[in-house]
Amino acid sequence: MSQFRRAIYPGTFDPITNGHLDIVKRACKMFDEIIIAVAISETKRPRFTLEQRIEMIKASTQSMPKIKVVSFSSLLVDLAQELDAYIIVRGLRAISDFEYELQMGYANSSLNSDIETIYLMPNLDHAFISSSMVRSILHFNGKIDHLLPPNAHALIKSYI
Repeated sequence: MSQFRRAIYPGTFDPITNGHLDIVKRACKMFDEIIIAVAISETKRPRFTLEQRIEMIKASTQSMPKIKVVSFSSLLVDLAQELDAYIIVRGLRAISDFEYELQMGYANSSLNSDIETIYLMPNLDHAFISSSMVRSILHFNGKIDHLLPPNAHALIKSYI
């Protein structure tokens, strides 16, 4: 008998990028359900509203039946317990991400020892993409369509 495997992929997704989507696709190969947990993150002052970020994610993952999208404003470990999902998926683009992600993984584990964090590297084609870079390019009306899932790009054009 196999056990249902559920994982959480948390972030602000402001906006979702091809790098995020690459991690989601990889995680779908490993888990039965991926919960994309969108952090409200008022302290980060996101460019897009929570509703817009969720809409972009749902539009970008509509062909992936394993995906569920939720928002949260609590500790991630509390959300994990609430959703019975004790595996956290995080992406690592570069060595600069590693120290922060390692600290967060240890902090989460210290709060709940049942939590496991796995780190996935995006495909090399997407390793340089970050939401903050997309927002910076967008601020100057630069070309971003190659950095985003097509549905997210279409939605962004409708928002601005």
